[in-house]
Amino acid sequence: MGLTIGIDIGGSTTKIVGMRDGEMICSIRVRADDPVTSAYGAFGKFLTDNGLELGEISEVLCTGVGSSFIQGDIYGIPTRKVDEFRAIGLGGRFLSGCGDAIIVSMGTGTAFVKVEGETICHIGGTGVGGGTLVGLCDKMLGVRGVEHILHLAEKGSLSNVDLTIGDISKAAISNMDKETTASNFGKVSDMAAPEDLALGVCNLVFQTVGTLAAFSARGAGMRDVVLTGNLAMVPMARKVFSDFEKLYDARFIIPDNADFATALGAALAGR
Repeated sequence: MGLTIGIDIGGSTTKIVGMRDGEMICSIRVRADDPVTSAYGAFGKFLTDNGLELGEISEVLCTGVGSSFIQGDIYGIPTRKVDEFRAIGLGGRFLSGCGDAIIVSMGTGTAFVKVEGETICHIGGTGVGGGTLVGLCDKMLGVRGVEHILHLAEKGSLSNVDLTIGDISKAAISNMDKETTASNFGKVSDMAAPEDLALGVCNLVFQTVGTLAAFSARGAGMRDVVLTGNLAMVPMARKVFSDFEKLYDARFIIPDNADFATALGAALAGR
């Protein structure tokens, strides 16, 4: 059986995965300012890195905001487009092994997709995401690189930035302990270091996404929330979402290869 290729074409990054016999066998990512250049570049690199020939590819399935720029077949291989939200749902469900769940795609912004049985639907989203992280840190710290932001955040302290329940009450409130955030940036100090501010921005983004995801799951009568996209792979994300499991009585799952979930979902749609 030939190899099925799934391509997730973003504004600046393209991710590509291969599937054969129901298994994900390889994945790569390529950055380029132009989505067409990014898609074709990723495809060529994918073939070269894996020693593949065009004749071994049976079908290409494209998704993502940049897929609208792809016209016709890629290198003569049958090429179809897949609705991005369907791809998010299929990929998140496959990687997590969950049945019914809310699949969260954390990219420049954040999308929430409900998977219930065979039904996959987009239920909303938030403009808070990777773009928020980069934009705020650029204006506050003069730093735009995500790797640099995360490096700073690793050395920061939220005690110089966020107001907690412990800051305003001597006793726990409801199911919130003293470390629970009462207000993001609600206690920011004039002495807060760049590291503290970077951590505060990261915490704000992850907590906003986590809260909305938990509420989405609760509204749908579900507990499982599957986190996908580039931001899901940030080590700090695991701690924030782990803390939120107790707070919101939800189960947050970050599967392996979560950053390739949408590309994988596109390939799965070919089945």
